[in-house]
Amino acid sequence: MSKTALITGASSGIGYELAKCFARDGANLVLVARDEAKLAQIASELRSPTVSVKVIAADLARPVAPSEILDATRAANIGVDYLVNNAGFGLGGSFAESDLQTELDMMQVNMVALVHLTRLYLPAMRLQGLGGVLNVASTAAFQPGPLMAIYYATKAFVLSFTEAIAEELRDTGVTATALCPGPTATDFQRRARIERIRLVRSKIGVMSARQVAEIGYRGFLEGKVIVIPGLLNKIGAQSVRISPRSVVRKVARKLQEG
Repeated sequence: MSKTALITGASSGIGYELAKCFARDGANLVLVARDEAKLAQIASELRSPTVSVKVIAADLARPVAPSEILDATRAANIGVDYLVNNAGFGLGGSFAESDLQTELDMMQVNMVALVHLTRLYLPAMRLQGLGGVLNVASTAAFQPGPLMAIYYATKAFVLSFTEAIAEELRDTGVTATALCPGPTATDFQRRARIERIRLVRSKIGVMSARQVAEIGYRGFLEGKVIVIPGLLNKIGAQSVRISPRSVVRKVARKLQEG
C-alpha cells in the first residue's frame, strides 16, 4: 500500500523539491502552503496514475491552521505516514527595531505550528509502528544569530525538539529527523530581507534546494536524527561547538551584517 506524505511550505524551494522526492518513490502527497494556485500547479505536475495529490491552502501563522489541516485530511480519509514540517521564514535586522507581529508570526510558523502538527499526526504513526517526521531546521540552530535573533532561536528549538522526540521514538518504528541546511538558493533571502548580508553575498557553500532536498530525503529514509547537507556546513556546525561562545556570537554577527 502506498504511503502518504504531508508537506508544509510545499509551493517552492526545499518543500517543493521534497515533494518531488516523495512522488518519485510513489508516495501520495498532501501539499500545504498559502498559495492555492501554486499548489494546484504543482499538484498537476506531480499527480500520476500511481500518485494522488491533495492540496490544502493554509496559513500556518494562524493558530487554528494545524487543526484545520487535520480536519481536511480526516474528511478526505487520508492517513499521514510521513509529516514534513518545512514551512518557515526569517527576518533580518535588529530585534529592538523589528516588527513585533512579524516576529511573533515567525515563532508561530517555525515552532508552534510545527509542534502542533507533529502532536496531531504522531500518535497514529506510533499506533501503526511505522512512519516518520522530517523537520526542516537550519545550521542556524547551532549558534545564536545577532541581527536575526528570533529566526536562529526558532531553528535551535526545532533541532532540540526533534532530537528529543527521536529518542522518545527509538524502537517504535517511527523516526524523527532534523534537516539542517546552510545557505540555500531559495526565495527565503528575499522574504527575510537579507540579500545583502555577508553570509548571502559570499556565495560560499550555497546549495540548491534540490541538492538539500535529495540529501535530506535520503537521510530521512535512513532514519538519521540530524542531517547537515554539505561538507562546509558540517564543519561549521561542529566548529561552533568547540569555540568560545563570545567568539561564536561575534562571528555570527559579522556574517549577518550588510
